[in-house]
Amino acid sequence: MKLLTPDFGLVIWMSITFLTVLFLLSKFAWKPIMKMISEREKSIEEALLSAERAKADMLKLQAGNEQLLRDAQAERDLILKAARDAKDEIVAEARNKASQEAERLIGLAREAINNERMAAVTELKNQVAQLSLQVAEKLIKQQLSSDEKQKELAEKLLSELKLN
Repeated sequence: MKLLTPDFGLVIWMSITFLTVLFLLSKFAWKPIMKMISEREKSIEEALLSAERAKADMLKLQAGNEQLLRDAQAERDLILKAARDAKDEIVAEARNKASQEAERLIGLAREAINNERMAAVTELKNQVAQLSLQVAEKLIKQQLSSDEKQKELAEKLLSELKLN
């Protein structure tokens, strides 16, 4: 039980030692420790403030990036619209040129067909005329094969001439 109850002298010497250590700590160590703690608090506050500023700057940059993205999308849409308009214009122009060329070729074909038809009609008339002459020649040869028929024809033609 003696171990649990300290002597009065031991308590006094422990108290004197504690007070001496406390005095030495307060005189030499307390101020630097408090100074370091206050500096640490200040650095933590500054770090928090700079983190908030950085967060605000990031939000501004993000808003700026979103605006740039919207501007880029709007510009892309304008470029695509201009490209579509140019494509439509080129297609329309090509269609117009193609239809004009088709009309020109159809006109040339019609003219060629008319020329060929006229040539065919002329050739047909020439052939009909030749055939008519050949038929008439054969008929005349048959009718004028004898002298008597020739005399009759000559008299008939003379009588017709006199009448006119």
